[in-house]
Amino acid sequence: MQRDLFEEEHHLFRETVREFLAREVVPHHPQWEKDGIVPREVWKKAGELGMFGFSVPEEYGGSGITDFRYNAVVVEEVIRHGASGLGFSLHNDIMAPYLVDLTDDGQKQRWLPGFASGELITAIAMTEPGAGSDLQGVRTTAVREGDHYVLNGQKTFITNGINADLVVVVARTDPDAGARGITLLVVERGMEGFTRGRNLDKVGMKAQDTAELFFSDVRVPVANRLGPAEGEGFVQLMNNLPQERLSIAVAAVAAAEAVLEQTVEYCRNRQAFGRSIGSFQNTRFVLAEIATETEIARHYVDKCVRALNAGQLTAVDAAKAKWWTTELQTRAIDRCLQLHGGYGYMTEYPVAKAWLDSRVQTIYGGTTEIMKEIIGRSFGF
Repeated sequence: MQRDLFEEEHHLFRETVREFLAREVVPHHPQWEKDGIVPREVWKKAGELGMFGFSVPEEYGGSGITDFRYNAVVVEEVIRHGASGLGFSLHNDIMAPYLVDLTDDGQKQRWLPGFASGELITAIAMTEPGAGSDLQGVRTTAVREGDHYVLNGQKTFITNGINADLVVVVARTDPDAGARGITLLVVERGMEGFTRGRNLDKVGMKAQDTAELFFSDVRVPVANRLGPAEGEGFVQLMNNLPQERLSIAVAAVAAAEAVLEQTVEYCRNRQAFGRSIGSFQNTRFVLAEIATETEIARHYVDKCVRALNAGQLTAVDAAKAKWWTTELQTRAIDRCLQLHGGYGYMTEYPVAKAWLDSRVQTIYGGTTEIMKEIIGRSFGF
């Protein structure tokens, strides 16, 4: 079926993104994989082309457009170009709602221009060594002392953790209040007591900096708190998770589509027993199954994008999209790798890199099991 999600302006923007990635990213990405990080200059170049801060008001340097279709274009093209080192989706899709919707005028003036230009790279620090999917298990503490909070704790698996200039930290301000005791604080580069640990060595996404973060008596101004009061952090996180999960789903379908296209071409040209491997029934059936499931997933995700734009995407909708598409992604890419035979196991082939990069998709943003739990609870049992 023909896809009808985008309009002319989105198609034009897609061409801009494609040209940028082909020129500034693809030729250098193998080296970034070896380095374990993407240079900050790439962020600034992307910012100059308007690839960040779509929802940031124009007076702060953004586009002032609340239309997730632009976000989806960036996610899809980054995935299709194999540019898994770019932490753009975290910056655009996850961080923007916090910095646009939860900030006061002073905070907007301080942070949004750099956010939109790519000069300020952002990250969110939720996960801890002992707390992942269970955010109520967070142990990082923030104790109010006058006009500051004294922040202590450790975070891990933080995307953009090395490059980040602004880190939204999930901290406990009231140890006895459960979910109501969590507050979000913005920690800035250079604050005394804020240090970064290892750039973590991951299975895939090698060029994306993922770090441990440490906070030792960091004095964070109360002016860096998100929201007008303490204890609102858990609700703020829950409100923004559907968009995060939809972004992951957009990436999952784009990855499955890209690898399917590559595999069809490989099967058309690869010979075995005197004919193309695509002419064998098993190959055709495998590809037919992947093509069908991927297209069905695509239409559900596109409907979710429309729902998000209309303010109607629910946590359950997003959970369905996230778990189904990411499981599809890993399953589809694994089957495509099998069709490549031994070449599929060679990292010089895109399918091998896609296979490695895809594995985290069913884990971060809420595991498949947590997504099913969210859906299951909606039945009211």
